[in-house]
Amino acid sequence: MPAGSGSASRHRAASHRKVDAGFVLDTRSLGRRPGTMREQQRTVTTAERIGLDLIYIPEGAEVELDLQLQAVSEGVLVTGMVTAPTAGECSRCLEPFTGEVRLHLTELFAYPDSTTEQTTEDDEVYRMDDDLIDLEPVIVDAIGLELPLQPLCTPDCAGLCPECGVRMAIAGSDHGHEILDPRWAGLAKFATESPGDGSPDADADPDR
Repeated sequence: MPAGSGSASRHRAASHRKVDAGFVLDTRSLGRRPGTMREQQRTVTTAERIGLDLIYIPEGAEVELDLQLQAVSEGVLVTGMVTAPTAGECSRCLEPFTGEVRLHLTELFAYPDSTTEQTTEDDEVYRMDDDLIDLEPVIVDAIGLELPLQPLCTPDCAGLCPECGVRMAIAGSDHGHEILDPRWAGLAKFATESPGDGSPDADADPDR
């Protein structure tokens, strides 16, 4: 799933009615007394890919949630780590590669009847749906910011040879191409195409 805009993601969170499963967390057991906290660990299997064109969390990947939920006066504050495998294509050598992304979340979900909910725009804060928190829009937005636009298989990837396109990682350190100075290209072509053995009299008239 491509990373969407914040407003679109927040709209999805408000428009769906879900149950306590996947990225959706039920906060009823937490209550609303400020300071009350609850730990939440969960493994979620993604239904769609999440990320960018060249690097993403694949469909069917297992996303690990290690979170703390804390009731505050205006909503529920969610903090913790999200860890997931990534797959992508190197922007230099074009080879596929895999890795891991770790996100540190700190996000407030406003209560439906809170002052924050009533005085902020849709794209300024995430909102709870009754007693449910949908983390998917948060993760989609965060992944879109965390993953690089030009991912690399290794930090020192040498890319492709600009002359023949072979991967420099397998070409070897002595790989290279003789590049003729363009100022001499015409002369080299003339020398290649000219008949004779190169001696001064090679092209002389034989009857002379």
